[in-house]
Amino acid sequence: MELYITDLAAYNEGQLVGRWVKLPLSEEKLSEAIAEVLSDGEFECQTDNHEEVFITDYESDISIGEYDDIYRLNKLAKILEELDERDLIKLKCLSHEGYNEKDVLDNGLETYEVDIYDYRDDTSFTDTFELLAQDFVDEGLFGEIPKSIQNYIDYSAIARDLRMDYTEFETNIIGRVA
Repeated sequence: MELYITDLAAYNEGQLVGRWVKLPLSEEKLSEAIAEVLSDGEFECQTDNHEEVFITDYESDISIGEYDDIYRLNKLAKILEELDERDLIKLKCLSHEGYNEKDVLDNGLETYEVDIYDYRDDTSFTDTFELLAQDFVDEGLFGEIPKSIQNYIDYSAIARDLRMDYTEFETNIIGRVA
């Protein structure tokens, strides 16, 4: 996670004073970085009482607002660093379904039950929901289907129904919050 933190007082005086900060940092180093931005703003504007920063840009796996608490984001950056790809996909699914990413990370990803089906490696050009329908049929979710009628299964109709409960929140990745 990288943030561009900007001196608010300098910004209000028409100066863009800030710097990129890569999180996570120790709390001491983060405080130093913020203090340096504020000091640079005071020097640039030749005024005192520069006390507040805000976020003008970022690069992260989660959405960030300009007035988000930078110290909280620092803690979340530590959590994000420890997530594997599967957990990041789970977080994206929850975010797509309207869950607040920061709250999800605070609560712990393990407290949310999410079904995820990843078809990024499939090269068949088959609709992703039809692939899910085929998997469900193969896994026996619709019961035992006699071989004599397996060729007559309408996977596109099943896929259409699956679209009501599942979401393709990223290309070829389908998920549902259970």
